[in-house]
This record gives sequence, structure tokens and C-alpha cells, in this order.
Amino acid sequence: MEAAFFDLDKTVIATSSVMALGGTFYCGGLISKRTIVRGLYAQVVYLLVGADDNKMERMREAMLALTKGWDQQHVKELVRETLDVVLTPIIYAEALDLIEEHRKAGRKTVIVSSSPAETVEPIGEYLGVDDVIATRARLDENGRYTGELEFYAYASHKADAMREMAVAERLDLASSYAYSDSITDLPMLELVGHPVAVNPDRELARVAMTSSTPRYSPMGSTVSAGDDDTITVLRPALRCSSIRSSASA
Repeated sequence: MEAAFFDLDKTVIATSSVMALGGTFYCGGLISKRTIVRGLYAQVVYLLVGADDNKMERMREAMLALTKGWDQQHVKELVRETLDVVLTPIIYAEALDLIEEHRKAGRKTVIVSSSPAETVEPIGEYLGVDDVIATRARLDENGRYTGELEFYAYASHKADAMREMAVAERLDLASSYAYSDSITDLPMLELVGHPVAVNPDRELARVAMTSSTPRYSPMGSTVSAGDDDTITVLRPALRCSSIRSSASA
């Protein structure tokens, strides 16, 4: 069986899912206005220059410190209550089309994200994908976050989890697809036979343009860099659309 793996932030949705939920967490009494403002600044930097290992590590540490002591069930309830209002307007319509195409082709569809499972799982359900791979936080005996992680779905860890899923479910990775915008997801892209860079950051676009690696081509066309090294780079002006408006179009 083949699969299609999708990064979430800036691939399926137009921004960071965690940042988009800042208002939700504020209204739920979990964060302050100052935290929201600082989060918006981090989001602007992320959108303009993309993520790298240092930035992602700083964001990871900040999020762990911020969420320590939060009740997991309360977070889940807040996300599900506001999912339609907050997140669906920033979902790329093209991403919905791609997911549906792969579903019709009989491929397993999977969201692979460094965002927390409490956010990714309901988004995955809403999108109708088959499975998700996401970051999992460690909980204490009362169901509250300890400030530590059980699993960090980032960079090579994404590829490791995909490989484990492929072994367990007999997925043919050589015939499968993966979509991402970030250089940090290069291990994930290199794991499959059909990697696709969606609105790539500068580093990923640079890698795709080199002669010895999959090469960059605008507007979704394909450029070969050898018999086996081909990447498709999608860089149109992607439309943001809600699930409902897309379904009714």
C-alpha cells in the first residue's frame, strides 16, 4: 500500500497551528495577553524566514515551559471547541484537493507534524486523514503536562516514525508521497519516492536547486536531477479556504 504524508504548518495550513490557537488559550485562561503578543512576533519571524534547528529548539523549550502544569483534557476541549472558527479559515484549499486525490487513489493519508497531538489529532479528524504523527507531551498522574516530551516529531524523528509506520503497516515508501515547506523536513522528503516541497523556505529551495539533489521547479512542474532524484516544488499563490467553503465549491 502507498501513503501520502503531509507536514501541517505552512503546508496544509497557512501558519503555525499552535500560534493560531493563542486567542483560544487566552480565552481559556491559560496564557496572558503578553504571551499572545510575543507569540505573534515569533509567528511573523517564522513566516518570513522559516524554521531552523535553533529557532525550533527555542520554540520547543518556550512551549514546554509555558504549558507545564496545564491540564491535557482542558486543552483538548478548547481546541475542539474552537477548531472550526480558528483553524479552518487558514487551511489551504489546494491541500484539501491533494488529500482528496490521494484518498481516491487508495493511499493512506497521514499528517506528520511537530505540533502537539492535542492540536494535530482533531485537525486530522477534521481533514479526514487516516492517521497522524505528532509530538506527545509527558503527563503526570493527574493528567497535567510535566514540561517534558515523550516524543518530539521533528526533523529526523518524523522520518523515523514514518519508517516505523511503514514497517508495521507494510507501506511502500518508494511509491509514496511526502509534502513539506521546510528544510528541517528533508529527512521526511528523502524517505519517499515522490517528495514535494510546498512553498519551500529558502534553504529547502536551495537544496532542490543543486545539481546533485532534487531540483527546484516553479508552479508545480517537475525537473529531473537523475533517474531517481526528482522533486516537485509547488509555489503558487495558495488559497486559504475553510473546509465548508471548499466542500461546497
